[in-house]
Amino acid sequence: MIPPMRSLTAEEYVEAFKSFLDHSTEHQCMDEFNKEQLPNIMAGWHHASHKAERASLLLRGFPGRSEQDLKMIRILQAVHPGALIDNEIVEPNPQHVAAYKELVNQAPDLQNVSFIWHQLTSSEYEQQVKEKGTHKKFDFIHMIQMLYRVEDIPNTIKFFHSCLDLHGKLLIIILSDSSGWANLWQKHRDCLPSTDRGHYITSSGITDVLQRLGVEYRVYEQPSGWDITECFIEGDAVGGLMMDFLTGTKNFLGTAPPALRRRLQEALCQPECSSTKDGRVIFSNNLSMIVVES
Repeated sequence: MIPPMRSLTAEEYVEAFKSFLDHSTEHQCMDEFNKEQLPNIMAGWHHASHKAERASLLLRGFPGRSEQDLKMIRILQAVHPGALIDNEIVEPNPQHVAAYKELVNQAPDLQNVSFIWHQLTSSEYEQQVKEKGTHKKFDFIHMIQMLYRVEDIPNTIKFFHSCLDLHGKLLIIILSDSSGWANLWQKHRDCLPSTDRGHYITSSGITDVLQRLGVEYRVYEQPSGWDITECFIEGDAVGGLMMDFLTGTKNFLGTAPPALRRRLQEALCQPECSSTKDGRVIFSNNLSMIVVES
């Protein structure tokens, strides 16, 4: 008897997400943005705000992103040597908080950085801030690939934007409209199972919100790819994890009706979603880095 289809648990998602990172250039894409653009962004806000001796960061956590957080902190240290950095992290999963703390403990170059941990969702953090009446301001806030899972995207962006200090920056990293994800969600959504409860949103959905808010922003497009070749190899364990991540479903290949599985695999091969290089199927994972002004 075939087991029923169900959503990934938090722990199962982390495993599937790791498989995605191992076979995609997502972190390399972010590293390129950090190298080419982030120093100027960080230098600009401090020069304008005359607060180079201290910086406040609010980093909205997401599984597997703590390494990116620390890279951003090190860029800030390089741009403003000796600056004291107040870093606050919002992350609901205790396992991710523990892993992040372990990374910090292993990093000898963070002496001038203080860490405050909020084991909360975005909405819980917002509620706590409003209840306490302590609306702290930050020089830099990032939301990396996390708006797919919040309940109210416009209000979440509006709240975190309100947390920016004068000349502060909000960095939103989201899938690009040019990505295979965008085409899959727009044209082949019927191929996706109902178990994935995330929002199907890409960069234009975010910029629409920003335009309604009347705030200034700039979009940086970064190419990224995801090698999904194993998704088409029968019985391949890595391919199974990839399909789990793509659909948000535990053991999708083993529990989905054959017709659904075929439709999705066919959709993934369409040129608007993927390209072929040296016999490998590369799914477009292009990202938009949206820098929002205070």
